[in-house]
Amino acid sequence: MTATTALSETGTGKTPLSPLLRLLILTQLAFNIGFFAVLPFLAEHLGTGIGLAGWLVGFVLGLRTFSQQGLFVVGGALTDRYGVRPVVLAGCALRIAGFAWLGYADHIASVIGAVLLIGFAAALFSPAVESEVARQAVVWEEDGNGPRTRVLALFTVAGQAGAFVGPLIGALLLSVDFRAVCLAGAGVFVLVLAGHAWLLPQHIPGRRKTRVKGGVGPMLRNRRFLALCCAYGAYLLAYNQLYLALPAEVERAAGSQAPLSWLFALSSALVVLAQLPVTRWVGERLSLRASMAGGLALIAAGFAVVAAALPAGARGTAGLLPAAGFVVLLTLGQMLVAPAARAWVPDLAAEGRLGLYTGALSSVSGLIVLIGSSATGTLLDTGLPPAVPWLVLAAVPALAIALLPRGGEGSAEKPKTARPSANDTEQATAPTTTADAVQAREAPAENTPAPAGTPLALPDHPADSRPTPTQSPAPAETPVIPKNRQGG
Repeated sequence: MTATTALSETGTGKTPLSPLLRLLILTQLAFNIGFFAVLPFLAEHLGTGIGLAGWLVGFVLGLRTFSQQGLFVVGGALTDRYGVRPVVLAGCALRIAGFAWLGYADHIASVIGAVLLIGFAAALFSPAVESEVARQAVVWEEDGNGPRTRVLALFTVAGQAGAFVGPLIGALLLSVDFRAVCLAGAGVFVLVLAGHAWLLPQHIPGRRKTRVKGGVGPMLRNRRFLALCCAYGAYLLAYNQLYLALPAEVERAAGSQAPLSWLFALSSALVVLAQLPVTRWVGERLSLRASMAGGLALIAAGFAVVAAALPAGARGTAGLLPAAGFVVLLTLGQMLVAPAARAWVPDLAAEGRLGLYTGALSSVSGLIVLIGSSATGTLLDTGLPPAVPWLVLAAVPALAIALLPRGGEGSAEKPKTARPSANDTEQATAPTTTADAVQAREAPAENTPAPAGTPLALPDHPADSRPTPTQSPAPAETPVIPKNRQGG
């Protein structure tokens, strides 16, 4: 099934995605087309076009990463407070301004201002879109359409397709000049802004606004969520070796980094072609924890393949085969880890704080990557036998498996809140103390809703047996302990 077909038919039952989900998935595609039309050519422009020193180029690129990844938690918190629409629209407007500014920036101060604006724009709209996709994926799963990871896998494929198409557009426009590339990127976000102003609902059923204060403390005490962040950070640190350890190995084997583009293309093609069938197969057989553990094990095996081959010292085409094996195993691991991690967050997030937790997942793991990449660079430069750094890197995802939370995705004792009606969706409420952001379906009109605070049962995992429609619900006064849906 292609990504395009899957937008209208997803799952074994050929169930169409909701219009909102289709809009959000296409949003990810457009975001990445606009962003990757500019980013691959930024370093060259800064170095040769403006004449910045190498350390300044690295500093500017690092600022962009920090202003984006490090501030995801801010965008997530603002999404919880003000809703998806205003945060996405504000982010698109800032991205337009940032790209236009960058196109005309000709000295270091204006360049820094532009890249900070570009990064902060993504810190607004990315967690807003990702958190709503995760929430809608849970609703899609609760409706009996299959595991939520299928929706999140489609979201990943859309992003990867955008990352593939964007540089092609940028390369064509670069024949004019870098300003044309920046203005084209801004033009993509103008279209995204207009489309969302027209199509994105003002009020999304089931989403409640929450106060900004009071969410960070409980999140920092949520050990299960922090464990997931650490494991996901280990995955991102390993994935980052596509840009750090892999180029060094390719240069050793081939004498230049020219084959890197083919290896990157191989990774993109694997995701676009195989992500959906892999996720479908895994979702029917493995829990979220097992999926992440399997993905981390594959990534560790990829590093081990290179480490095992390095003592032979092969060069040329034969020397590149271990690097290709690493890319394949790393990408397969990514297919298992990324959708499962995003699907797990709603089960660990406090109610009404899904945006905050989605942003924090990126911010915390980004900090791990920042620290770990510095250590990795030092390790690669220490003059140790070539296999040693790769063995150390193989240990990182392998050890991260032990960090994955055990048991069900949510706390066993937490109740589930009823999904609010459309009239209640924008009411500002203080979050409850439960750790579940998944909202249950509204009670049928002919039934009297349960009193506030009455625990409801969580739905079973698709692999488990589901109750038939004829079964009676548990009495309102009887707490129902939710079933362990994705136990590891």
